[in-house]
Amino acid sequence: MARYRRTARINEQLREEISLLIRSDVNDPRVSVATITGVETSPELDHAKVWITALGDEDGKTEALAGLRSAAAFIRAQLGRRLHIRRIPELHFEIDRRLENAMHIASLLREVLPADLPVDSDGVSAEDAPEGADSSVEEVRDGE
Repeated sequence: MARYRRTARINEQLREEISLLIRSDVNDPRVSVATITGVETSPELDHAKVWITALGDEDGKTEALAGLRSAAAFIRAQLGRRLHIRRIPELHFEIDRRLENAMHIASLLREVLPADLPVDSDGVSAEDAPEGADSSVEEVRDGE
């Protein structure tokens, strides 16, 4: 997560602009399946990790990553024309594995948790809830 507001704004702007460039200006067919999920810039704005996901199997993701890495100089040059910031960071593309990791953790939890436990809409079982806790949300009144 970005430490400063300006960095967070630049991260979001880079994500949007790179997504637009991939969709409209990059002619490499390998990158057509790629989606930009996030950007993390260094505090000095000289490097940026660009997190991607891609449709298909692992080979498709690797091909999309290779296509984006080969187009990185072009994308950076186009960003320099579009954005009004002093320094355009060097782009480092990486595959975003957060969704895969979350699905793996969920499957492990399904294996170890009993299937007959009732679970409420928040995903909390009745046994995990604190004693005397009501699942409904109470309004907080001012002054109390």
